[in-house]
Amino acid sequence: MPVPSRSRIARTAAGAAAGLALAAALAACSSSGSSSSSSSPAGSPSAASSASAIAAALQQPTTLTLWAWAPQTKDIVAAFEKKYPKVKVSLVNAGTATTEYTKLQNAIKAGSGAPDIAQIEYYALPQFALSGSLADLSADGLDGLKSQFSTAVWDSVDINGKLVGLPQDTGPMALFYNKTVFDKYHLAVPTTWAQYAADAKKLHAANPKEYITNDTGDPGFVTSMIWSAGGHPYVTSGSKNVTIDLADPGSQKFASLWSPLISGGMLSPISSWSSQWYTGLANGSIASLVTGGWMGVDLEAGVPGGKGDWRVAPMPEWTSGTAATSENGGSSDAILASSKNQLAAAGFLQFMNAGQGAQISASEGDFPASSTIMASSSFLDVKPAYFGGQPINQVLSQASSDVLPGWSYLPFQVYANSIFPDTVGQAYTGKSSLSAGLQAWQQQSATYGTQQGFSITSH
Repeated sequence: MPVPSRSRIARTAAGAAAGLALAAALAACSSSGSSSSSSSPAGSPSAASSASAIAAALQQPTTLTLWAWAPQTKDIVAAFEKKYPKVKVSLVNAGTATTEYTKLQNAIKAGSGAPDIAQIEYYALPQFALSGSLADLSADGLDGLKSQFSTAVWDSVDINGKLVGLPQDTGPMALFYNKTVFDKYHLAVPTTWAQYAADAKKLHAANPKEYITNDTGDPGFVTSMIWSAGGHPYVTSGSKNVTIDLADPGSQKFASLWSPLISGGMLSPISSWSSQWYTGLANGSIASLVTGGWMGVDLEAGVPGGKGDWRVAPMPEWTSGTAATSENGGSSDAILASSKNQLAAAGFLQFMNAGQGAQISASEGDFPASSTIMASSSFLDVKPAYFGGQPINQVLSQASSDVLPGWSYLPFQVYANSIFPDTVGQAYTGKSSLSAGLQAWQQQSATYGTQQGFSITSH
């Protein structure tokens, strides 16, 4: 799901502590961003020309405007300006999620006021990419960074044949569970969703005040679950042809699993990120979370009393023996097509996402997008005391490798997510079934897409 701003801020506090164990070793990771790709191999004339042009641009007096909300960005900007003193970066927090995207869309329509660079979550990226509002970074040779990221993460920024952003952070799905609670009720750590559902029933039957997890309806969670189940409910061809099918096999798998948990009252009716949610995670009445890898630092910051109780396991499998995960949350950084400073902006993106900036981000608590960082022993061998000394990054790094490729969002996902409470959300209040809610979400999304000029095929 899109990570709330308060979660991002909390992550920095915990990340500062967790990151100390990483910082020194991460500094040894490559910051050159010189990995090759098939389309523009490092060392080729085009790659060399692009690198030379970017290097020259970074030696010219330039001011870049950057819209970003991640707290780590301040330190990344400071490090960049120290290395390239002629380039100044004006950092603006234009808000998070819909707040930022509305401002950005308005600036694009007005033809003025847009930044050079914007932090954009993966689910919102197609909205700006397919309208031609984002620069194609391949023109600056940044496609040569492809091998530094997993296929699934790269899919998120390679839209309609154009590289429209560089990955900043990710959220490979995993199971965070309270070992103390699981041990108390003799619950096996589930390896399949069928086992997870059985644990949910057993736990709630043993203590009606305790639940396997909470859920009051979240579009990011639902799409992540459908994704991990092999679903492809959204398919865009070209810039205008969109297929929506929220009854596809992956969607049906999710609905079949989750509907009985909702109707049976086996999910805590507490909204994530609320004070009651943190209390539930602390006292064990919410025993697990299936969410993005960034949750580890959030738990440390938001639930300090849970130290030693929590562990991390792979996301349960839909088919036993077949690992298949998805992303939940995460963001990219894109250059606006209207920017007059595209070469300098490309240099900043390379520094931020494939160089020293990526190391700073990881050391301060963001879950890295860089495969180089995730494969490093300094990342894999960290054993947080909060998780009982478990090297949780080994689980999370593997989860990133197991993310299914080929997922895509709607080119109007921001709007679709905004109507989720009035469609799918009705299933959580007993006013609809989950399947009916998904169909209502599909129908209303399709209607909106048609109104916006898209050619919609809705199954």
